[in-house]
Amino acid sequence: MTVGVLAVQGAFAEMEAYWRSQGADIFEIRQLVDLEHGMDLLALPGGESTVQGKLLKDLGLFVPLKERIDRGLRVFAVCAGLILLAQKIENDSATWFGSLPVTVRRNAYGRQLGSFNTIGTLHGKPDVPMTFIRAPAITAISPEVEVLSSFNGAPTTVRWRNITAFTWHPELNVC
Repeated sequence: MTVGVLAVQGAFAEMEAYWRSQGADIFEIRQLVDLEHGMDLLALPGGESTVQGKLLKDLGLFVPLKERIDRGLRVFAVCAGLILLAQKIENDSATWFGSLPVTVRRNAYGRQLGSFNTIGTLHGKPDVPMTFIRAPAITAISPEVEVLSSFNGAPTTVRWRNITAFTWHPELNVC
C-alpha cells in the first residue's frame, strides 16, 4: 500500500512512522507536484487545522485533494485531519473539505496542558491506548456514519465511506 502523508504542518513525522510500521510505502505531500505520485490512502495528521487548511489552499493542494477524497480516495485522519474533513465546525467559521458528515468542536478536551491518555475500545478491540492532545470532539454525526470508538459517551473514531477519522492520536501509541 502507498500512503501519501500531508506534510505541510503538524505531526506528519509520527504519521509517517506509524504507516511505515504497518508496512506501507509512504511519501510526503508538500507541493502540487507530489500529487503526481499514486497513492492508495491519504493520511491527514494532527497539528493546527487552520494553518493546514490555509497552507493547502496557498499551495494549490486543496482542490485536487478534495476532488480525490470526494471521488473515493481512502483517508486516515487524526485530530486536525478530522477537523479539515468535518462538514461543520461549531467554534470556527471555517469549513475546509467538508467531506465527512459530522460536526466537531475544536479543542474540546482542553488546551495542550489538558492532554491525556486513556484506555478504550476500538471497533470491538478492548484495551486500546488512546492519546488526546488538544483533541476535537465529534458533537453530531449523520446516521450513516459508523462509530468505532467513544469516550465518555462521545464518538472518538468514526468511519464513513472512504474516510476513517480519529479525535485522538493512534499513531502515537503504535510506534
